[in-house]
Amino acid sequence: MALILIVAIVAISTMPLLHEQIAVRQIESIARRFIAHAQFARQQALNLGEPVQMTPYFENQWDSGWVVKSACANVFSKKKRKEGDSYEYKEKTIACAHRAWVSHGQTTPIYFKYGNRHFIDPHLGKAGILFNAAGAAKTSQGGFVANRLVLGHQKMPGLERHIILSSGGRWRICDPRRDAKRCH
Repeated sequence: MALILIVAIVAISTMPLLHEQIAVRQIESIARRFIAHAQFARQQALNLGEPVQMTPYFENQWDSGWVVKSACANVFSKKKRKEGDSYEYKEKTIACAHRAWVSHGQTTPIYFKYGNRHFIDPHLGKAGILFNAAGAAKTSQGGFVANRLVLGHQKMPGLERHIILSSGGRWRICDPRRDAKRCH
């Protein structure tokens, strides 16, 4: 009887550690999958020589999942005006079919903290990461993207991971409890 009581006490005392370990594994799995899909999008852009984007399924909500798909490029045609040597530029979108290569569904119980306001193009107001034909993550106006997403866990409020894209294009996962200097 005493042996059963000791085993029960040990089992009960280790349950919180087990729950935390499972939560850490879940949050890091989503972070690694996000980075793998972003790296795939960049590689597709390089291989195909055309822009590829990674966007949330629903309006600016990374929690809804994401999709890696082709991006229709805008082309500027140059047309000479009749008077003088000036040119008139007209923007037109080349007809293209959006191809989705990779997607990921909802991330429950993992969520994106701070209202999903990261990786939003300041000019368009839409969330997503656009990789140009050279593999660089840029905004629609040509600025380089360097940003972060912060992941949280619904059952472990203190647990978070930062997914960081540096201006040089390097991705990393950061734990602010251990790497406070590197996370900021």
